[in-house]
Amino acid sequence: MTTGVETFEFQVEARQLLQLMIHSIYSNKDVFLRELISNASDALDRLRLESLRDENLQADTSDLHIAIEIDKESRTLTVRDNGIGMSHDGVVELIGTIANSGTATFLKELRESKDAAASADLIGQFGVGFYSSFMVADEVTMVTRHAGETQGTRWVSTGEGTYTIEPVDDAPQGTSVTLKLKPEDTEDHLYDYASPWKIREIIKQHSDFITWPIRMAAVQPPARPDASDEPDASEGSEEKAPELETVNSMKALWARPKDEVTEDEYHEFYKHISHDWNNPLETIRMQAEGTFEYQSLLFIPARAPQDLYMQDRKRGVQLYVKRVFIMDDCEALMPEYLRFVKGVVDAADLSLNVSRETLQQDRQIQLMRRRLVKKVLSTVKDIMSSDAERYATFWKEFGRVLKEGLLSDLENRDAILEVCSFASTHDAEQPTTLRGYTERMKEGQEHIYYMTGESRSIVESSPHMEAFRDKGFEVLVLTDPIDELWVDAVREFDGKQLRSIAKGQVDLDSADEKDEEAEAEREQRKKDFAELLSWMTTTLSEQVKEVRLSSRLTTSPACIVGDTFDITPALANIYRSMGQELPETKRILELNPTHPLVSGLRKAHGERKDDSGLAETAELLYSMALLAEGGELSDPSRFIKLVAERVQQTL
Repeated sequence: MTTGVETFEFQVEARQLLQLMIHSIYSNKDVFLRELISNASDALDRLRLESLRDENLQADTSDLHIAIEIDKESRTLTVRDNGIGMSHDGVVELIGTIANSGTATFLKELRESKDAAASADLIGQFGVGFYSSFMVADEVTMVTRHAGETQGTRWVSTGEGTYTIEPVDDAPQGTSVTLKLKPEDTEDHLYDYASPWKIREIIKQHSDFITWPIRMAAVQPPARPDASDEPDASEGSEEKAPELETVNSMKALWARPKDEVTEDEYHEFYKHISHDWNNPLETIRMQAEGTFEYQSLLFIPARAPQDLYMQDRKRGVQLYVKRVFIMDDCEALMPEYLRFVKGVVDAADLSLNVSRETLQQDRQIQLMRRRLVKKVLSTVKDIMSSDAERYATFWKEFGRVLKEGLLSDLENRDAILEVCSFASTHDAEQPTTLRGYTERMKEGQEHIYYMTGESRSIVESSPHMEAFRDKGFEVLVLTDPIDELWVDAVREFDGKQLRSIAKGQVDLDSADEKDEEAEAEREQRKKDFAELLSWMTTTLSEQVKEVRLSSRLTTSPACIVGDTFDITPALANIYRSMGQELPETKRILELNPTHPLVSGLRKAHGERKDDSGLAETAELLYSMALLAEGGELSDPSRFIKLVAERVQQTL
């Protein structure tokens, strides 16, 4: 074990964050106490859990609690717990740095934020509870000892760039955080946090539901005017320790009747379990009775957390058994695509020492999971139908991750599709649901049409869109990477097939447009172009598997399409980026028979089949079609050379 005092520098990101806290961009400074109590509660939960798992753990669990101590004369406030505590290395790792790959992005957004409210949202989104102490303190001292270890650690910092760490031999189990409070400044919302009444008020408002006792010295009634100044001889000469009392109700919110819980209490509980400083978007409460009983209190956040797409992310549903905390990241209760949901589930009949491996196989857990998922999805559907603005917020924050469920959750695929929104050609600003799309379908339209691409501008300018735009057919514009995956898995919605406008054959003519004269004209055109198509298929055999006439083009000379069940180039690139090599899939070149370039090429080929320049023209047609869909040329310099030669010939 290290001896003596060591001085460390904060990680750059941590130092920047501390300065933001010290200079107090967040107006409601009361929440520092909520964050410290929340951390203490977590430490107590973890100790009880470890004691259940490890019978040999040398730890005292007889009276787990949180204590608040105030020294008005020295203006210090201490939050103490006898929970799991931290080791020396844990203190260095967790308190001196912010180990999160989203830190740099977070700080950049924070610095660029225009107002304090937006800054507070970002801080809450990132979750940095311990650092909020520096909003109200000139100096913070933490003394901690990990349960089962013999030596503790003292950490001290003023938040100015460095901190000190030294070993402590007589540290009690758990953690105490002592704040040397700043002077009161009510204009800056900096209140007298050395006042017991103020601390009690904050606990009642923000932490009343904490399931561990929060103890403070009992407030002594004022002395009676006629009371004798002489001490009672029976009390002796030693000063009595102040009597302690529990100041929080410790009532689990999910166990209380709905009509006894206020919206503010739900919000505070959400902030406690999520370490988010924003109110949730929606609160979801469930109670199951009968052969298997459980209660749940779930929340949909208003903002996506920074780690939503990170590999080391955690899901936010905690598991309790008969009010006893079991685990804080119960993967078995919520699928990956709903990992943004926060909350607690309290089961009545599970074993207290249940493991993650056991949970994955437990029939009761699987039943709970099914019901919870259905409840979350039905809640989102209710929001969609009742509050367009809140639904738009939900979809902006979590739509992309929710669509992952279209691949992984076959049982709830239809329910997920019902609450999905997509950009479409119907409205440049407002997305549409699939239900809304089908209600607007043209008479005689059989399919739901879509196109995937990197951006809306690329999709809308694609040659594939021409006939659909000309005929007035709505097309879904799918630009999320996940869209490339789920559209191949989801074949239909409400009996209507989903069809890519960049795959397969397209026939947009209605029954009354398919007259004999038009059919005869199409057949004649096929005969007229048959020789050209055969020649081009051979000439471009290394690039395409077929050249055919198109019914989807109105103004462009050519486009490239895939067969109905081919994967798109973008999807192939996604698989390759994940290390999966795929065989090369050749696609189809479609020609617009009414375009002058195509009809001119047919005429030239009929007159001079041996002209080598015609093969270069065919190559240019293919390259232009590839560029028009946003593809990449295999040999850009050759394309530029051919174009330059053609332009030169016009001068």
